[in-house]
Amino acid sequence: MSGPLPDKAAQERYVDATAALIGLPLAADHRPGVLGFFALAASMAAAIEAVPLTPHDDSPMRFEPVSPREAA
Repeated sequence: MSGPLPDKAAQERYVDATAALIGLPLAADHRPGVLGFFALAASMAAAIEAVPLTPHDDSPMRFEPVSPREAA
């Protein structure tokens, strides 16, 4: 989800549709908390996405797995 934060109704539709899609029952008394945390996560994502990055900002380090035999 990039761009401006969706309005509350759009967030509710997204949470409901996603819960249904993955087969997650969302109890009515849990819904306000789920929506609150979704809004919090969306605001954090928006803050991160607002920072412009260039290829130079990418870490040169990378993970290269080795088998246990190679490590010995």
